[in-house]
Amino acid sequence: MAGNLSVSADIAVSGMKAQAERLRVISENMANADSVGIRPGEDPYRRQVVTFKNYIDKETGAQMVKVDKVVPDKSEFQMKYMPNHPAANEQGYVAMPNVNPLIEMMDMKEAQRSYEANMSMMQTARDMNSSILDVLK
Repeated sequence: MAGNLSVSADIAVSGMKAQAERLRVISENMANADSVGIRPGEDPYRRQVVTFKNYIDKETGAQMVKVDKVVPDKSEFQMKYMPNHPAANEQGYVAMPNVNPLIEMMDMKEAQRSYEANMSMMQTARDMNSSILDVLK
């Protein structure tokens, strides 16, 4: 029984690690929300998106989660009229990053809640494991 609870905690830890990586990528997106090119035709920062992958732990047989890839978001760049910017094209427009801070904040909240749910699951498994050990004494 205690072994099953340890596996539950391991599953929760894998979820926490995946969400922590997602938060790192979201932070990177937010930090670069205004990063544009320095020459005409140069692309600005491109938003990154995390994809997850489940896998079976060979030791326990449990299904875990991990970050599969961090891939670029292929959505279009917004063009902003800034004729004096060094990266402006002939028409005076500069390509802006495809980062929407509102979407990043929503993704951050979702990742935070998922992280907290996994942490709660891990704590519950640990508490139940301690209770079993107390009964067996």
